[in-house]
Amino acid sequence: MKVTPRGHEVKAVIDIMERDLTADAMAKALIKEVAEMLAMRDWYALTHRFKLDKGNGVNYGPFASVIEAQKAAEKWIGAGEGGWVKLYSPGQLEARAVGKKWIGYCQTCTHAKNLHLMDGSRRGKCGLSNCRCSSFIEIK
Repeated sequence: MKVTPRGHEVKAVIDIMERDLTADAMAKALIKEVAEMLAMRDWYALTHRFKLDKGNGVNYGPFASVIEAQKAAEKWIGAGEGGWVKLYSPGQLEARAVGKKWIGYCQTCTHAKNLHLMDGSRRGKCGLSNCRCSSFIEIK
């Protein structure tokens, strides 16, 4: 699995490293932060089925991108059929439901951008019935 760090992720890790923490506390904070970052990403898996067998195969994953999954398929999958599937992020699923202060989400209500209704050429109020947010302001 090849993980390419994103700018805001690097910044969050640096912020933790610059805090006045014990080594133990820093290690725990870093592990929690990186785990949360990875939970917010979508991943990919290879699926494989042997041609001569009735439905038996092997699945591999996770991969950080479709290209990484395809390259692995070229190396690993011999006889049989295969493809890739997107593994949607469990962190984003939870964040859409309860909100999260995360890059690309709304500063006001913390819900995902795609939950805000279109208002002309921009995003307007949040579409969740229990949310009173009147316009999308993106966290950057």
